[in-house]
Amino acid sequence: MSQIAEINGVNVAKMLQFKDLAVKDPTKADHNPTVVAHWVGGSRSRVELKDKVVHLGGHGEFNPMQMLLATLAACDVDLMAIHASFLGLKIESLSVEATGHFNVQSYLGLEGAPASAYDAISYIVRLSVPGATPEQIAYLRERCEISSPVRDSLARAIPLKLEFKADR
Repeated sequence: MSQIAEINGVNVAKMLQFKDLAVKDPTKADHNPTVVAHWVGGSRSRVELKDKVVHLGGHGEFNPMQMLLATLAACDVDLMAIHASFLGLKIESLSVEATGHFNVQSYLGLEGAPASAYDAISYIVRLSVPGATPEQIAYLRERCEISSPVRDSLARAIPLKLEFKADR
C-alpha cells in the first residue's frame, strides 16, 4: 500500500490509520446513522443527519428513487478514489453511471400492482488511471464488487421494521 500523504483529494495517511484501527478493533468501523426526513411541502423533504441537511423531491430536485441510484454511483466514486489512492494511483477521470427500472403503480395505490421497487439496476464505472497495472485495475474492479456499502446493501434483503405513529 501507498506511503503517499494525499492523492486524489484523499488523506491516505489518515485513511490507512483508520484502516489499521479497524483491523485491531472491528467495532471502530461500525456506523449507525439516523436520518430524519421532514415534509417541506408537496413531494419535497428536508433530510437531516446531525448538522447536515439535504433536500429531496420537489420541482427540479432528485426524487428519492433517483437519489438511491445517486448514492450507489457516489459510493463507488468514493470507493475508487480511496482505493486508487491506497495504491498510489492518480485518477485522471472517474465517473459512475447508474440506471434502474421501477414501476410506480403501487406507489399510486393501484391494486394488484407490482412493488414500486427497482427491479433492475445496472451501472458502469469509467476510470482512467494512467500507469495502472492490470493487477491494480483488477483489484479496483474487485473493490466495486465486494467492498461497496451501497452495492452490498442493495444486493441483499435488509430487514426493515416499520413503526407507525399517527396523531388524530
